[in-house]
Amino acid sequence: MKNRFRVLQFNMQFGQIWDESDPDHAPIRLEETLKEIRRHDADVILLQEVEHAQGGGTQVQPPPNYTRLRQELAGYDSYFSYPKSDPRELPFGIGLAIFSRTPLRDTMRLDLPSPPIEFDFYGKKTTPTDRVLIGAKTTIMGREVQLFNTHLLAFFMLGSTSTANPFQRNRVAELLSTVKATPTILTGDFNVSRHQSLIEQFGRIGFNPVQQNEVTWRRRPYVLDHIFHNAWLWRVSCTVQPTPASDHHALVADFEFV
Repeated sequence: MKNRFRVLQFNMQFGQIWDESDPDHAPIRLEETLKEIRRHDADVILLQEVEHAQGGGTQVQPPPNYTRLRQELAGYDSYFSYPKSDPRELPFGIGLAIFSRTPLRDTMRLDLPSPPIEFDFYGKKTTPTDRVLIGAKTTIMGREVQLFNTHLLAFFMLGSTSTANPFQRNRVAELLSTVKATPTILTGDFNVSRHQSLIEQFGRIGFNPVQQNEVTWRRRPYVLDHIFHNAWLWRVSCTVQPTPASDHHALVADFEFV
């Protein structure tokens, strides 16, 4: 419809599919990721955990999964960034991407430092690596739109909370507060298990989630994935779409300009 566009938020877990019996050792099938992305026919696609982190902080260049996605998603412009390289990186998902049917410009990235919380990973003491936020602008139906995408640290996995360690959330909120009179979307895996505090924090600066009740993660009943928008956009509809292509569900929202 005229004046309407669709946004897909998806933590793709580097293409590792969901296997209920053994989720940590399920195979990587990037074709399932592509199938999931395509079925939503979104105008803007924002992805987390695009790549599989390598030992010693090695970051493969060019990023293999992103390169495949860019080749397969003909008709989309795109931007990708790893976080800072760090030898402490654990073998999980890493890297953010934005895909858009309209050209992207003014791309940016912002490092989000992690606190030195010590935790045990298979008998080895370590501390978490930094996270990142990326952004870009585009023009949709003649209107400028600001896009942000992030993946915050899962403090609940470290026996803590982002409320007790709010720096990453606060840095994102500071960035959002600089947006003036521009339709803006922030998506990501925010990794906040008790998400109401996050909703309230971003709400105070004029950003609301498209939904906050349906679980978006298979491993625990948490609402980790969000699409936030400001008052220059009207959320027409949204759905949480379960998928076997990841341990996260896909979140899809349709918007109109106000």
